[in-house]
Amino acid sequence: MKKFDPSLYFITDSTNYSEEEFLYRVEQALQGGTTLLQLREKEKSTLEYIDLAKKVHAIANRYDVPLIIDDRVDVALAIDAEGVHVGQADMPVATARRLMGDHKIVGATAKTVPWAKEAYSQGADYLGVGAIYPTTTKVKTVLTSIDTLRDICNAVPIPVNAIGGLNKNNIDILVGIPIAGICVVSAIMKADDPKQAAIELKAIRLKKE
Repeated sequence: MKKFDPSLYFITDSTNYSEEEFLYRVEQALQGGTTLLQLREKEKSTLEYIDLAKKVHAIANRYDVPLIIDDRVDVALAIDAEGVHVGQADMPVATARRLMGDHKIVGATAKTVPWAKEAYSQGADYLGVGAIYPTTTKVKTVLTSIDTLRDICNAVPIPVNAIGGLNKNNIDILVGIPIAGICVVSAIMKADDPKQAAIELKAIRLKKE
């Protein structure tokens, strides 16, 4: 498996952006210190997804940041991305692991301790747990309590990241929880200055670890 740092995990959302603006914002986030990048496209065709993924991957490679493809193992394999993330309604983790191979990153969503343990047993390298707060993305979310997040962190030996509506003004709720990092979408994607937003988020997390 490729080594990775999940401390500031940026998940993209290209909605309402031109491709040029979207790619600019992705690069700005990487310049600001994003440590792990996920391309998430729910509505593009396979051809469109692959085309955009190639462009994002080229940018991520310049900053030596692993690119994770959301949901689509076929897209991840097509562009030789560093990994894939599967939700609980997507391809089973074990299947994704078999297709991706041992040298790639496989992430999974988990909302309960049993699901977290199952994802780990099937070969997940990290877990995304949430939503901690309601989100403005198009992804359907179910809120996860801080107690559940803590229990999941303590139940598995792999990195656990909190996700869902997190920004620099509300991540105090995570202090004392043994997470490996945070996943953010809007806090960077919709920021006036994505680079500065990433810098501030990374500084806050480092200060409180």
